[in-house]
Amino acid sequence: MTSAGRFAPSPSGELHVGNLRTAILAWLFARSTGRRFLMRVEDLDRARAGAEAGQLRDLAAIGVDWDGGVVRQTDREHLYAAAIDRLTAAGLTYECFCARREIQEAPSAPHAPQGAYPGTCRNLGEAERASKRAVRPAAVRLRAAVAEATVRDVLHGSFTGVVDDFVLRRNDGVTAYNLAVVVDDAAQGVDQVVRGDDLLPSTPRQAYLASLLNIPVPEYAHVPLVLNADGARLAKRDGAVTLADLAAVGVAVDEVRDALLESLGLPAGSLRQALAVFDPAGLPREPWVWPGMGGPDA
Repeated sequence: MTSAGRFAPSPSGELHVGNLRTAILAWLFARSTGRRFLMRVEDLDRARAGAEAGQLRDLAAIGVDWDGGVVRQTDREHLYAAAIDRLTAAGLTYECFCARREIQEAPSAPHAPQGAYPGTCRNLGEAERASKRAVRPAAVRLRAAVAEATVRDVLHGSFTGVVDDFVLRRNDGVTAYNLAVVVDDAAQGVDQVVRGDDLLPSTPRQAYLASLLNIPVPEYAHVPLVLNADGARLAKRDGAVTLADLAAVGVAVDEVRDALLESLGLPAGSLRQALAVFDPAGLPREPWVWPGMGGPDA
């Protein structure tokens, strides 16, 4: 299987310009290194009717193309179950009955990193687990042997982050993101992961899990987000930030694409033209503030 990069949106709504900018970067990283570029819909949670089709349409409109068909996580539960079974057989999982509130209110274990799961259910006996199962279904957590791990990132260099007993399967039976993304990338031959830098803190967990599953850790590039005028992460509530909303105020798709390329220090015109001069070393390292386009205040 040849190496690949990917873009993996969640079909919870329309993509905004921040999402589109990250998709462009993922495409440029993959194409500039001769990798395949794959499209994966991460629809295990919060899928909204019609969102997937709209997202794929918007990506194509700005020039992002991909190799092969679209993969959906809801078709891959058997892969996730097999990975959890493998970890369980190795003694690397345990049942957890904690509610979110209980975790937030529990005292941290001595020397545990801030925000780490305190290990409340780690050493329960079988009688205790049976009693708790009668009250609440169990989540499945990883039994981690480390408190932190270090990854290398193309843009951030060395990054060390928390590794705790994170959830692999929620108590409603849905596979957790940290497991699904590791399994999916390995199954698809993805060895380059380009995504927003808000996901960097969770990356050491994923790299550690990959090592337990004997999966090669991909090359990571966590790219800066797009912010609103107040310095907060851009969201739909910020007004005309989707292609549909921008079109409604007279801004064409080509104008949006060109603004995104120029924000990256790349020439306007097309993604192919940008690809010809793309160099990750020249990318901005700071967030980009969306200037707004169209409308009476533009």
